[in-house]
Amino acid sequence: MARACSAALAPAPQHEPLPELASPLPAFPDPLQADPQLQRFLDAAVAQLCQWWSGSGQRSPLPLLSVLPELAPPIDGQPPQALLADLQLVMDGAFNPSHPGALAHLDPPPLAAAVAAELVAAGLNNNLLAEELSPSLTRLERGLCGWMATALGLGDQSGGVAASGGSLSNLMALVVARHRSGLAGEASAVVLCSADAHVSLSKALMVMGLPASALWPVPVDAAGALSIPALEQALERAQGQGRPVLAVVATAGTTVRGAVDPIAPLAALCRSRGIWLHVDGAIGAVFALSDAHRTRVPDLGLADSLTVNPQKLLGIPKSSSLLLLRDPGLLASCFATGLPYMEPSWADAHGGECGLQGTRPAEVLKLWLGLRQLGRSGIDAVLEGAISRRQRLQQLLDPLPLSLQGGPLHLLAFCPEGLDASAADLWSSTTRQRLLEQQLMLSRPLYAGRHHLKAVLGNPHTGEVELQRLRTVVEASLP
Repeated sequence: MARACSAALAPAPQHEPLPELASPLPAFPDPLQADPQLQRFLDAAVAQLCQWWSGSGQRSPLPLLSVLPELAPPIDGQPPQALLADLQLVMDGAFNPSHPGALAHLDPPPLAAAVAAELVAAGLNNNLLAEELSPSLTRLERGLCGWMATALGLGDQSGGVAASGGSLSNLMALVVARHRSGLAGEASAVVLCSADAHVSLSKALMVMGLPASALWPVPVDAAGALSIPALEQALERAQGQGRPVLAVVATAGTTVRGAVDPIAPLAALCRSRGIWLHVDGAIGAVFALSDAHRTRVPDLGLADSLTVNPQKLLGIPKSSSLLLLRDPGLLASCFATGLPYMEPSWADAHGGECGLQGTRPAEVLKLWLGLRQLGRSGIDAVLEGAISRRQRLQQLLDPLPLSLQGGPLHLLAFCPEGLDASAADLWSSTTRQRLLEQQLMLSRPLYAGRHHLKAVLGNPHTGEVELQRLRTVVEASLP
């Protein structure tokens, strides 16, 4: 049976020989004594990962192979050498975020300490469903969410819960908003957001049993930010139709251009009408951790709830998202069902009663240890580097006849001026392929009716060489 299928022909990657490991590998760690064979296996797996990292610059960001290993478990368990070979096969077909030319998406290289925390979290196998299953890690999560919420301006009593991605954080925020406003079961309720808001909001309303028409996109201004006059008109229209507003969602970092909605006037408008304000800061909220860059995402603390995804820029391995609330007690009041098979919570509620997820791994360990590795100065450096790279790329592209779509963050989208939708589709597809040939990977989003190329400048390995090469390819592609 074939070990892999490939999407394109490519030479087989060269690897260092795997270490010889004795068989068999213990199925479970011995609780009474150290197991040298288990440690050698884990050491070999870590060495394999380090080798993959160290060769990242010699491989394309987008692998030339798309592998499919054997799927069904064999009759007998595989020996250590075969398991490591299976791992290597999957690694050979993996996306390569550490390559300096990986500029397509919000997927930076991982922090070393956070990778170690991921391994330890898997080894501990604690469950944040309930305190007795994760006593210290539950306290860590609550404490870290509280610190993050306070640091982002939500107040000394704020807090939240970790979630597996920004989509789930946004969904939970809207469920809490509906519960808080007493609109559960109200099919006519609407949610207002920027026309450039993330697609997760549509999914959230679908899961909540609301029709697609319940999401009202509001036009954006020339900077890509939600238009306050347009929002006022939409609110008046909703009132005139007798449709209650479940929430207004602001975006701190839109997906294509990194625009930031004007949160202060949005908050004033929402408070005057008693409407919940949620901020989807999955992309941009982390900038508020830095005194030097907080003004890029001002007034986050005026929100009722906030989504933040440290995985998108700070290098915390996936997944790492937090839903933060000014009043974290609303989580339990909304989601608590009781856990009669667990000992009572020593806090207000078990972790499994503070969100949609019951069983949860200790993802907070990655965030905590990763931030400790960086320190406040390291966080500043990551953010400053991302902004500097975006500014430099914009400087390089400014003289060209391009329509640049950017904002205050580290994203920049562009398309030649004057192209219609069909021509922009062809240009973006052809130019993206030429960039890939130069080991530069950009994405190709559809924005304002035309395909653009988009660079995300959060990769700390990207330097002047890559940015100059990008400009050269783009300039040669222009009609």
